Amino acid sequence: MTLTSPVIKTPPLNSEIRLESNLTIESSEIEINEKDIVNASEVIVILDAGSQYSKVIDRRVRELNVASEIHPLNIDLLELIKIKSKSGSTIKGIIISGGPESVYGENAPKFDKSLFSDKLNLPIFGICYGMQLMNYIFGGKVESNLQREDGVHNIEILKDENQIVSKLFKNLNQTEQVLLTHGDSVTKIADGFKIICKSDDGIVSGIENERLGYYGVQFHPEVDLTTNGKKMFSNFLIDICGCSADYTLDDREQQAITYIKSIVSNKKVLVLVSGGVDSTVCAALISKAIGPENVIALHIDNGFMRKDESLNVEKALSVLGLHLIVVDASETFYNSTTTIKGHLTLSLKETISPEERRKIIGDTFMRVAENEVKKLGLKPEDVYLAQGTLRPDLIESSSKTVSGVADVIKTHHNDTELVRILRDSGRVVEPLKDYHKDEVRELGKSLGLSDSLVWRQPFPGPGLAIRIICADEPYLLNYDFTNNVVQYLVTGDSSSELDSQVKIKIDKQLTEMKCKRQDKITIKPVLLPIQTVGVQGDGRTYSYLLGLYSSENSTIDQIPWSYIFNLARTIPKICHNINRVVFIFSQNAKDTNIKVSNEPIKHITPTRLTPDVIKQLQHADSIVSEQLYKYNLIKSLSQVPVVSLPIDFGVTGNRSIAIRTFITNDFMTGVPAIPGKNISFDCLQEITNNILTSVNGISKVLFDCTSKPPGTTEFL
Repeated sequence: MTLTSPVIKTPPLNSEIRLESNLTIESSEIEINEKDIVNASEVIVILDAGSQYSKVIDRRVRELNVASEIHPLNIDLLELIKIKSKSGSTIKGIIISGGPESVYGENAPKFDKSLFSDKLNLPIFGICYGMQLMNYIFGGKVESNLQREDGVHNIEILKDENQIVSKLFKNLNQTEQVLLTHGDSVTKIADGFKIICKSDDGIVSGIENERLGYYGVQFHPEVDLTTNGKKMFSNFLIDICGCSADYTLDDREQQAITYIKSIVSNKKVLVLVSGGVDSTVCAALISKAIGPENVIALHIDNGFMRKDESLNVEKALSVLGLHLIVVDASETFYNSTTTIKGHLTLSLKETISPEERRKIIGDTFMRVAENEVKKLGLKPEDVYLAQGTLRPDLIESSSKTVSGVADVIKTHHNDTELVRILRDSGRVVEPLKDYHKDEVRELGKSLGLSDSLVWRQPFPGPGLAIRIICADEPYLLNYDFTNNVVQYLVTGDSSSELDSQVKIKIDKQLTEMKCKRQDKITIKPVLLPIQTVGVQGDGRTYSYLLGLYSSENSTIDQIPWSYIFNLARTIPKICHNINRVVFIFSQNAKDTNIKVSNEPIKHITPTRLTPDVIKQLQHADSIVSEQLYKYNLIKSLSQVPVVSLPIDFGVTGNRSIAIRTFITNDFMTGVPAIPGKNISFDCLQEITNNILTSVNGISKVLFDCTSKPPGTTEFL
């Protein structure tokens, strides 16, 4: 089946290229870092081709009690085998990750020549780019497809002439739900390989050469959105590679303690604590390793914290027996700047760019922390900095600690250039850098932390500073055409100004994607002139936000939510310059009669990080938190960012509030909560009413309906 190309095709925008990228380094130049070596009898090696999901692969492997190591795709594998064998460790198999490049392109990552040779003779599991590389090297064809496959799809698992499925798919259903994110496809199978599954669009989704032990899939088995991905990994690790699966979380806790002691020795450790689960578990682990008397717990109030956050942090840490130093550095942060590649930024309160804001905050954290160490009479060179940095933070920042080849989605405050300098000098301790959020919670429980601490809603280190979309003017790049496309796409309005061929193309795509317009059109779109961060394919996008609304002013329980979510999945596939879709609730603030229409919105409320905007968001955020506790949603909703948008909906000077309910296990992919199923209508009604009646200057409340991908967890 040949798919129609997207109506608007916008490639991912790479915000920057990291100098430490390994894409063009020959394998002989790659140093094998001893810190990347895991002490275990059996190991699976993950070769990173630049995927955002490499550490999720790692996490899936560890969930099955198998040790794993991540290395660049061009690592010297024979040398690695020698190093592993000297320590009594055996490499049982190799997994090749996905990546943003094309196997036939000039920037294709280099790989070690022994990878597919008889010298290695190991089972290989290629994922996305990994499958394409395997097929390409053995003489198959990989070509750019007219239509990307992005999002959740079904695949059909095929049987051979003896009615037997691939070992990779043992005990799975004939039809499985998977996450696809690719533009290139296998169009000719290499000799010796066979097709083991196809997508619902008829595209090759899996291949194997059973004799060589090579298996490849075009989808992402590592993410939650692939329903039975864990079973596929189990089949590969246990049945194909023969792993004994005896590597446990207890082993890793002890390794983390050993790691802390080996680096710190008898010196003091400064732990930056926000009160969130990551920094709290980090503090508890370091306290267990070297004793609370050697831990300096520092809470820096950057002026962008949640309401009463510092008081809550103090209560949380008192149970660990740690003395907490609280520093109000809000004025320092508001006025701080930093230098990025020789360029001095504006002060934080004047900065619009979300990337620059993150870097300013991260660097200022380091400077404030160092100043506090001096006040205590300690020499900075005698103190180590500890952070609760997790693997997803490093992956999205494209940190060299992971592999350095993933595309930069966003810089995390705990992985700025200054932090990297400190890390390279050996002065940063990150005992959780191999952990994902759910694993940190399990570790917290084993360390004796209470449920109230372990299950706190995640909150970003930069705080509300990256939950306020700042802008001086509306974003209007290709606005009119994009708006016309979504108007026709959703409503089918024949009077649309679009060319007839474009309309035919949209109709064909809707048919291919099984998205049928309503018989009676009550849901309509409005393109909002701001940008949010997304991840499409393995690249970063900074693109339009699309609003949907009911023309009948329906109550929350009357809205056709299944249709709304279908549109949210479909629209970014047809319009690549839209990466997030929200629903606009019809309720209004008191004494206003705001009516949303499909008339183009080409104005915003100019917004910076000013005290009035921060207080406005703090108030809205506290209302959402209260309702989450009231309706017992703290555990079931993984994260609920509350975001300030500079959209006034016709009331000059007003803004709007967006709520991002997010359900995930791995925090790399996830889905929004479904009203009436994962979050009650009553809860949403109370949140909306309370915000509109008690937070001044808010026009509308919006509900994010976007999965990740294409929308990231945070809007910025």
